[in-house]
Amino acid sequence: MNSRGPLGRGARLLIALAGIAALLFVLSACDLGGVHPIFPDPVSANGKNIYDTYVGISLMAIVVFVGVEAALLWVVIRYRRSAQPVGYVPPQVHGHTGLEIAWTIAPLVIVLAIAAYSFAELQKDFQPISNPQMTVIISGHQFGWDYQYENGVVVHQEGSLAAPVVPFVVPTHTLVKLQFRATDVIHSWWVPAVSGKTDAVPGYDNFSWLKIDQTGQWRGECAELCGAGHASMQIIVQAMDQPEFDAWMAKQKPAPSPSASPSPSK
Repeated sequence: MNSRGPLGRGARLLIALAGIAALLFVLSACDLGGVHPIFPDPVSANGKNIYDTYVGISLMAIVVFVGVEAALLWVVIRYRRSAQPVGYVPPQVHGHTGLEIAWTIAPLVIVLAIAAYSFAELQKDFQPISNPQMTVIISGHQFGWDYQYENGVVVHQEGSLAAPVVPFVVPTHTLVKLQFRATDVIHSWWVPAVSGKTDAVPGYDNFSWLKIDQTGQWRGECAELCGAGHASMQIIVQAMDQPEFDAWMAKQKPAPSPSASPSPSK
């Protein structure tokens, strides 16, 4: 029997499977709001950086996976018992110094490259920026969030799975510095379209930032198991044009208390 025929069919099968996998990956990111369900289309520059990092690492992982599976299937098909004479022993590579070095060094290089790439990216996205146009302190508590603006306005958002989520409102085209705190246990603020997960830790401030150039709302949630009400710690980020934001902010400021009327002089 000519072994080239089955091997050719196996190669064609591998190519078809790789093509289907690539097509599914591309379709998952086209016109469906990003790579669902983990990452929707990013709307902030740091969210875009994290999205690109995720895609880059995923592509590298897919290449490694397809390569390993292709090699495995090739060996299974090429050296299958039915195509070999009785008593055939496949070539043995155990103890081959070159191969041992190659499959030790190659994974190490790949992992170190991913680590360096990810570390450099995270250093840009989770640092206290020096040129913010606005700063908001986000405090997590069991079970909700407080958003404190520079002018003293504080938006309280208590967690609930039934009531509408009170949004965290920001103006568009504005670089907003985010400063994270917690009053009890560790929480994690995560809005995938806006930014990566940022822990809110008692006694320690973490930082991130956002800059959204379009109006809209984007949903997130606490990503750190923080107690019985963890699931209720939903998040809505709402971006408004500057005039709308100014009007919204004016409504948040408490009305000035009327001054006491002077008592009539006797």
